[in-house]
Amino acid sequence: MSLSASHQAIIDALTHELQKANTNDPLQHAANFFNQQLASERSSRQSLAQASESQSNGGMADTAGPFDKRSPFGASKNPTSIEEEDEERDSFGSPTNATFKSRGGDGGFGGFSASPFGAAATAGGAAAGGGLFGNWLGSSAGEETDQSTQQAPANFTAGRRTSVSAESMQPDADSGNWKPPKHQKTPDQLQRLRSAVAGNFLFSSLDEESFRLVLDALVEKSIPAANIKVITQGDEGDFFYVIESGDFDIYINPSGTVEPGPDGLGNKVATIGPGGSFGELALMYNAPRAATVVSANKGSLLWALDRVTFRRILMDNASQKRKMYEGFLEEVPLLSSLKPYERAKIADALETVKFEQGANIITEGEPGDAFYLLEDGEASAYKHGVDKSVKEYHRGDFFGELALLDDKPRAASVVAKTTVKVAKLGRDGFKRLLGPVEGIMRREEYEGAELDPLSQQKTVT
Repeated sequence: MSLSASHQAIIDALTHELQKANTNDPLQHAANFFNQQLASERSSRQSLAQASESQSNGGMADTAGPFDKRSPFGASKNPTSIEEEDEERDSFGSPTNATFKSRGGDGGFGGFSASPFGAAATAGGAAAGGGLFGNWLGSSAGEETDQSTQQAPANFTAGRRTSVSAESMQPDADSGNWKPPKHQKTPDQLQRLRSAVAGNFLFSSLDEESFRLVLDALVEKSIPAANIKVITQGDEGDFFYVIESGDFDIYINPSGTVEPGPDGLGNKVATIGPGGSFGELALMYNAPRAATVVSANKGSLLWALDRVTFRRILMDNASQKRKMYEGFLEEVPLLSSLKPYERAKIADALETVKFEQGANIITEGEPGDAFYLLEDGEASAYKHGVDKSVKEYHRGDFFGELALLDDKPRAASVVAKTTVKVAKLGRDGFKRLLGPVEGIMRREEYEGAELDPLSQQKTVT
């Protein structure tokens, strides 16, 4: 799936910063980069909001149009929030109620919003698991909220002492004080939920314990009618959503925010169906929503995961995965010549895949689409017409590289001798990240061992 221009621009800017800094801690440098970008954007948005409020107070009536972004369920919490050093604390509604208002009603809608990094989506339907945007706000059942405090004007802090706080970009920060939420589910709900998230890429690398925590934390949200706004462009993101049933339309307004009038949502750019997801990017980068998501039919069903749980579990899992792979890659002789930051980039691109004993990892004659590093277990290479294995593989061994280097079909099959766990690197990642060791992979000799895949019986493509 191709990236949008705005998403690619952010990646290019970050890449430029990392190359210029030549730091030994690229992860921290990236976090600092995003925090600086976020602070700059927040400052600009606040200035515009204050200017708009000033003009409004000059005589324009405060009317609620059909696309008013204010939510009847409470205000979204800004990740870069203003904390009042006052005895009185502003109260905000809890975003856990499954109640929504339909577009075109009394002017209020659930605070749904979209990520500014919105990934490209295919019109008419996005691939399952390919999240784009999203979240909504609500107040928990039985909780009374003060609308006057929720609808405070943008300049309500003028002349008062304030402090700015932001969420840590380190996913495991203060993790000892956090306990994951647990929402009881019936066996039927669990079965439906597992089916809904089965193809989602964000859950594919979770271990069983982390996956169970995510399932416990997800909350079922019923969407009773069409034209209900789930997230609103420009709002803050508090939830990530997985679609169990129904379709949801994606709208983007070039102005960057929803505007009054019948065309205020902007252009419809995509439709997401069952198995799809949206909202992850706004939570990952603490960024405002970049699109509006609206229900396309009645009786839809979503599963919502709150921001804190999303970051604690999913982002912490990604961090732990990187550390694990970095340690493993240090043991691979092929990659010993790479710098730490080069191995870190490879670690981020790797995917863990398990194979049961006797399963084919690669098959002779098929196109080569991935490179493999053996993490755990043993495997054997076989070629048609040869009775015995032509190569045995153990932890740290690699295979599949020559088919990618030369764009040729697999020259032999690799079969799992035991239960096997491999680190898989796709074709694009292989060509982009392993350029520095291409010459090593093409050599006939490497640390005293032949590398010709078949004639020398050392490595298999």
